[in-house]
This record gives sequence, structure tokens and C-alpha cells, in this order.
Amino acid sequence: MAKLGATVVLAVLATLGGLGWWLNGSQPRNEGNLRLPGLRAAVTVARDEAGVPRIIAESDHDAYFALGFVHAQDRLWQMEMQRRLGAGRLAEILGAPALATDTFMRTLGLYRLAQQDFASFDPEVKDGLEAYTAGVNAYLSTHHGPLAPEFVLLRHTPEPWTPADSVVWGKLMAMQLAGNWRDELLRARLQASLPAEQIADLWPGYPRSQPVTIGLTEPFLDHMLAAIPSAVMPHLASNVWVVSGERSQTGKPILANDPHLGFQAPILWYLATLSTPDLEVAGGTVPGTPFHLLGHNRRIAWGLTTTQSDTMDLFIEKSDGDGYLTPDGPQPFKTRSETIKIRNADPVLVTVRETRHGPVISDVLGEKADGQILALSAAAFQPEDRTIQAVYKINRAGNWDEFQAALEDFHAPQQNIAYADVDGHIGLTSPGRIPIRKSGDGTLPRPGWTGEFDWVGWVPFNDLPRVFDPPSGVIVNANNKIVGDNYPYLLAANWPEGYRAQRILERLDERSRHSIEDMAALQMDNLSLMAVELKPLLLQQPAVGPRAKVVYDLLKGWDGVADPRATEPLIFEAWLRQLQHDLLTPSLGPYGETFPILHPRFLKAVLQGHTQWCVGLNQPAPPDCHAVVAHALDTALDGLRRRFGDNMGEWRWGDAHIARFDALLFSHIPVLDAASSLSLGTGGDDFTVQRGGMGEVDPASLTHTHGAGLRAVYDLSDLEASRIVIATGQSGNPLSAHWGDMLELWGQGGSMPLPPRRPATHVVLLEPPS
Repeated sequence: MAKLGATVVLAVLATLGGLGWWLNGSQPRNEGNLRLPGLRAAVTVARDEAGVPRIIAESDHDAYFALGFVHAQDRLWQMEMQRRLGAGRLAEILGAPALATDTFMRTLGLYRLAQQDFASFDPEVKDGLEAYTAGVNAYLSTHHGPLAPEFVLLRHTPEPWTPADSVVWGKLMAMQLAGNWRDELLRARLQASLPAEQIADLWPGYPRSQPVTIGLTEPFLDHMLAAIPSAVMPHLASNVWVVSGERSQTGKPILANDPHLGFQAPILWYLATLSTPDLEVAGGTVPGTPFHLLGHNRRIAWGLTTTQSDTMDLFIEKSDGDGYLTPDGPQPFKTRSETIKIRNADPVLVTVRETRHGPVISDVLGEKADGQILALSAAAFQPEDRTIQAVYKINRAGNWDEFQAALEDFHAPQQNIAYADVDGHIGLTSPGRIPIRKSGDGTLPRPGWTGEFDWVGWVPFNDLPRVFDPPSGVIVNANNKIVGDNYPYLLAANWPEGYRAQRILERLDERSRHSIEDMAALQMDNLSLMAVELKPLLLQQPAVGPRAKVVYDLLKGWDGVADPRATEPLIFEAWLRQLQHDLLTPSLGPYGETFPILHPRFLKAVLQGHTQWCVGLNQPAPPDCHAVVAHALDTALDGLRRRFGDNMGEWRWGDAHIARFDALLFSHIPVLDAASSLSLGTGGDDFTVQRGGMGEVDPASLTHTHGAGLRAVYDLSDLEASRIVIATGQSGNPLSAHWGDMLELWGQGGSMPLPPRRPATHVVLLEPPS
């Protein structure tokens, strides 16, 4: 029996070894010569030790072709998931669990819009997209052996790529980086149970005299809020700043940028350099798209943050027989049929209706809509959205005027795009289609049949916010408010806290000139001005019990730095999150969980006297905020003790605040989840420059889920000395050495030059067919 057991074990190991050897064939071929259909001339792809390619081609067409090929080699599964999400075709490979998401995406019609937008692009932009498409398809047609493990696991063979597959990614970003339409629904729902004063505490700046929403029942709002897929939820943040040559040690501008998005493995970004006789561009690309979203060319550098503008509105429509009412009388719905294929199940036929305002998103509820009709208007739904064309032109801009001309095509979402050039100029513009409303501020769903809340135009491009060569020599945006109260157009009714921008400005004001190293260090700054502001308000509450007194003494000496090696930020964050949970739950019920991120202005209002929130949790009347604060601390400390032991002195912020990067498919499969996920203890919080965003609903969860997946510092005195890093690695294949090889460098605040100055470790020559 022992011999039989040993034989079985050896057979299993041999089988696993053979499977591993076979799956290793999914790795890209990055040496030698490859002949590819569609290529016009030879292209060199030289990868450095981190797997970052420099693509050297004789024409832009061939450079984009090669980038498509390289993206497919390294990130094909990520590309497949992105295009299927945008097209509402996930259920074809993932089965029934993806049906609800597909139904919502088909209702939005993003893929149809992407197909239509392509026709409006300039010929050279179309050529770039088609060349990239040909490169992806060359990989699909010439690759021998298995594709990435996810394709093998699902037994799925991808279809040929199309230009719309590239364009639809921008539509997805427009949904995720703009608008407050989910908050419109939430406000409408909470109005039924909260007075206007408490609504204003949750959304500071929200007018206290807002009318009650007409025509939407509470059950309908409950169902509608639950139906919105996470894929189109807003995910907003980023930092960018630029200093002029007068404020830098190099004598030329320095631009720093770190865009913040949700963490995943691989991270969204892919680093690459394209070199042709007409184009030299380096920086961050998105697999599935051919043009650099951020980076530098030979003359300029640019970086992005989200403006936080409100470019989406919900309209309540009133039915009239088979149509709906408008100011001009009844109109029929525009309708189309969508067939959603489902793996291992029968297809589902969906009828999509549209009004003059946009798609009827309430139809995804079926009978739960109970006859109520809610349509969504969005700048991203407008025809001839040429945002991807704007990105193509930015890649080629050589001065401020060319940069501005490119941005006229930037339609959705509105972004703040910072600029610096080798001649010493700096600037920032916020391009995008911003609706002008006949009335209202976009904070609530509004009646659509009267016309009084309709959009009547767009903010003219020349009136959009911009600054060029300011006397201060400094431009900063960290999603803070970008215009003063005297700005003639409404961009948004609410803005996020300005802690990150304030801290950046403080650091830049500490000295007259800054180096590249100073900028990189600032990107890792962990001082939380939120903590500095709220700590005294917490500690003015009486300490209840000996354990609380120990905490108070500890926090009194804390400087507010969210250092991963420190105890104080762990206790402080856990306390605040538990306090917010305890304040919101009695008044909001399950909707308290829709505020997973700390709202400092709300907490500050409560701690400074808005005692109406201090109810429930077995607290006596009248409201006793001291008791609520003490109860939150006790609950938080109990949770930390269960996780980290009885010795408070051994608790560390970095042991709880762990950046976790989960694989798109493997995160749902036991064993493979642990084998493929990447994680690292980090500093910072939601309000530090080093963004340590925590989006979990559970107040006890402190996992770092949102932050800078890419950090870059561009040196306009020597662009090839610019520095960049991404959070995971270049590869989307867990079997690759480049799956997570940048994680430690990213976590330590390190970076590398781009274009790479290190020798190429692998070179492949791509050639046309003989």
C-alpha cells in the first residue's frame, strides 16, 4: 500500500508539473523574431527587467499595432473583462450571477454609444484604433498554446477585438468618475425619514429648503439603490500638482500625479514607451486602449484628477398610455431589444426604453418598479463623444495652445488636466461637457414632464476653469473645489474635503524650491489633517474608564501621522469609523452602510453640537453624545483586542491597514484566491496625500482598497529622468514574474525612470509576413 500511495503521489505531482509546464505557455514570447499579419514594417519591442516595453517603430500605425500586441500578451484577461463589462456580456462566460450587471449595462447602452462615437473620429484617430485592434488580433491568431489561466479555467476563447472594445472603456470611466446620481436616489430616500437639517449634515452645502421628491415611493427607491451595479458606482479621487521653474531646483517645471482608483490585480495601469519619427510618448496606458492617458512626450507632461462635477441627472417620467408626457405633449418611448446570452442557461430578452432624457433605468427592476419611471441623463450618453480623440491629440501636443485645442474634444468625464512644458510653462484646464440646467442643482431626481429641470446647453469651452502660469508658480488639485463661489456656472452642489490639497500646499510652502525627490516624498506624505482637526473634538469628550484614559493619553501626544508602524492611527481610525456607524445607524437604518467612508464634516458637526444624531443604541433621552462617543471607543477597542491581542502597545496601523490587490476571477475561488492575491501593509488614511482609502461597509474593516495605483513625477528639465511606478506589475498572468514585482517598490515610495534607462533584458523583433 505504501508503494501504491507513493506511486499515486508521484503521478499527481507529475500531472501538476505537466499542467504547470503547459500553462507556462501562456507567457508572452519576448525574444527572437515574430512575423505578424497586419504589420507594415519591422518593430522592436525592448523590455526592461520590470517588463516595461519600449516600442520602436517606423510609423505611428506600427507603434499602435505593437502596443495592441503587447497589451494582449500581458493583459488579455483584463481586456476581455473590461470590454464584456462595457458591452453587458459578462454572463456569457460567468453565467447567471452576472445577469443583473449585464441587464443594467445593456440598459445604459454604453457599447452602442462607443460604436457610434467611432464614426465621428478624425481619420488618423480611427487609424490608430484600427492599428491597435489589428495588433490585438495578431496576437490572438498567432499565439500557440494556452491563453492566460482564466481563459483555460473557463474554457473560453476570446472573439476578435474591435475598435469599439477600446472606446467603451472611456464610457465606463465616465460613469465611474462623474456624477452624483446614486446620491440623488439616496437623498430622495432619506428625505422620507430625516428633516432637512440632518440631510444638510450628511451633504454639507446642501440647501435646507429642498422640496420633497415627487412621485417616487420608498420601496421603489430601496429597490433602485440596490440594483445599481458596483461597476458603475462613482470612485473618485487623485492628486496632481505642478511647480514652475522658479519653484524647482532644476529651473524647469516638475509635475507630480497619482490617480486613485479601486485596487485590483493587475492594477489598471500598464507602463509603456512608444518611439516613432513623429511621436515619443511615455507613461501610463490602459490595456485595451492605444493612447497614453497620462505621461509625457518630447515637449510636455500632463496628469489627471477627477473634477467631481455633476454631469448626470435623474428624471422622473410620467406615463401616458404606451408613452410618456413631455412639455410638448405625449411622446412614444424609443425601444430596442437586447438578447443576453447566459452560460449554461437560456438567453434572456430585455426590452430597453428611452425617453428624451435618456435610458429608463427603472426598467431593470421589472415588476418591482411598480409603474414608476426613472430616466438617466448623462454627458457620456451624448452623441459624438470624442474624448478618446482628445487623448490622442494630447499625446502629440507640443505647447499650451495645442494642448488646449486637444481638450476641446474632451467630453466625458470632466477632468482636471495639469500641464507643464520644456519652455517653462505650467497650467491646468478642466475640460468636459457640463450641463446647464434650466433650474435646480442636480441633487435630487426631478420631474421630467414639465421641462423646468431640463438641460439647456453646455458650459462653453472657453468658460471652463483654467489657469496658466500663475504668479505663485504652483498649481494643486486633489479633488478639492476648483472654482470660487462667483463662478457663473454650477459644476457641483457638493465638494469633497480639501485636506489633501491643503497638505500639499503646506508642504510646497515649506521651501522656495523643490527637487524631484521632494515631489516623490510628498506623494508618500501620511499626515492626516482630518485627524489633526477631529482629534481635539474627540478628546474633549470625557474619558470613561481606565482603558479610555490610556487611549486619551496616547492620542494626546500623537501628531496625526498615519504611520503604518504606529498604534495611534489604528485606534483613532477604528474609533471614528465605529462612531460614524453608531451615529448613522439609528437614523438611517440599513442606509447607514452606504456611508462607508468617513465624513469628517458630519462628525465635526455632531461633536460641535448637532446632538440630534446621538440617539438610539440604548441611550437615554435627551440625546447624549458623550455616551455615544464613549460607547464607540469601547466597541472599537474590543474589536481591536480580538484581532491583535491584549497588549495595546503591540498594535500597529500597518497590520490592519493592508493594501489588497485581488485577481479579477481568482479572488472568488478558494485556494486560487490566496495564491494570486497581493497585499502589503500601508500608511495613510482617506484624507492623506498618500491616499489610504477604505471603502468597506463594516466599520471594523480597515483594509486599504482605494488609492494611487500609479505614481509619477515628470522632470521637464530632463524628461527621461522622470520617475514612475505602478502598484502591482506589468503582467496580468499570476504565473508571470511580473505579476506583482513592483509591489514592494510601490509600497516603499520608490519608482523607476520612464522611458527606462536600464538595459533591455528581452528584445523581440516584430516583422511583417514574408
